[in-house]
Amino acid sequence: MISTACGPPRAVGEPPGPPGTVQAVAHDVLPPDPFADDPDDPARAFGDPEDRLDEPISDSERTELLADLSDLAVYQALLEPRGVRGIVVDCGECDEPHYHDWHLLRASLEQLLADGRMRPHEPAYDPNPGDYVSWDYCRGFADGVTANESAY
Repeated sequence: MISTACGPPRAVGEPPGPPGTVQAVAHDVLPPDPFADDPDDPARAFGDPEDRLDEPISDSERTELLADLSDLAVYQALLEPRGVRGIVVDCGECDEPHYHDWHLLRASLEQLLADGRMRPHEPAYDPNPGDYVSWDYCRGFADGVTANESAY
């Protein structure tokens, strides 16, 4: 008889314990950095986060971020049920569109609010551009819904 209550199947009566044959490895043992001492290390572009002396965000920037988070909640509530996955932003640095799912954009704005900066994140994998709209589109859509509801 096989027991599958927790973990991979084991024969009934088999002593409990971690299944498999992999030995435990200490957490402080890491492989060497493949770019150690490489002047062309691509991560050098990010700099050392400890070396940055970011100024805290101003009161007006905080107010704007809070307004953006509030607007984002409205836009998501209106557009997500219609199949919109998030917002597309044209990046001025790389001249490429960046696709942000609702939760990723909210997390980025909240991080900016809390830490004064956003950490790099993975871009959306193979996004369908038709699933994303611009911030201006969201604003116009919300304004249209508000105007339509106010008319009655």
